[in-house]
Amino acid sequence: MSFYPICLDLEGKTCVVVGGGRVAERKVLGLLSCAAQVSVISPELTEELLRLQNESIITWINREYRPGDLEQSFLVIAATDDVDTQKQVFEEAAALDLLLNVADVPQRCNFILPATVRQGDLTISISTAGKSPALAGKLRMELEKRFGVEYRVLVDILGAIRPLILASGLSQADNEKLFKQLLHDDMAGWIKASDWSCLENHFERVLGDRVGENWLQQIRAIYL
Repeated sequence: MSFYPICLDLEGKTCVVVGGGRVAERKVLGLLSCAAQVSVISPELTEELLRLQNESIITWINREYRPGDLEQSFLVIAATDDVDTQKQVFEEAAALDLLLNVADVPQRCNFILPATVRQGDLTISISTAGKSPALAGKLRMELEKRFGVEYRVLVDILGAIRPLILASGLSQADNEKLFKQLLHDDMAGWIKASDWSCLENHFERVLGDRVGENWLQQIRAIYL
């Protein structure tokens, strides 16, 4: 089975997790990190899920799943070992044409969750199409060592520079040239070492007169 990689905007979207154990907890936390509106259907919850319920961060439906529970949902995750429940969730989600992930059962998924490294708005995902989650997890741990918090800062800085370049009135080709010139191989190293003078000198060399003191103050606010 081949899956098409995609990033979803889940902000404010209704997402349902069937199950209240440790796997469900991980799925819920992932959804909340994307500002989804999460409902959990389960007669029991982990301590963390119960805390989220008590703080009104998630909605808890305190019972077993029933057909009809998925109406009005955008995305569904079945995080339960009960085969009958998995089957019912699968059938309802298919009938409603919903996005569905059944944990550890890729043949009943129309999307799967890759192993993911996050540093702010930088997201790096690894998938084996469900063939070896262990390998994907191993690669994720290697990438976490390779891409540290400095990349979070780097993405924020480049994101602040982008509107400046786009507003300068250059052609698309010239914009692309500047974006490429900005990506110096040593940028992440400068940030990790707090060598802000090298970083700012690089910006000035590439952007020239487009860099003003007001703009530099905005950029400095990201890392100082």
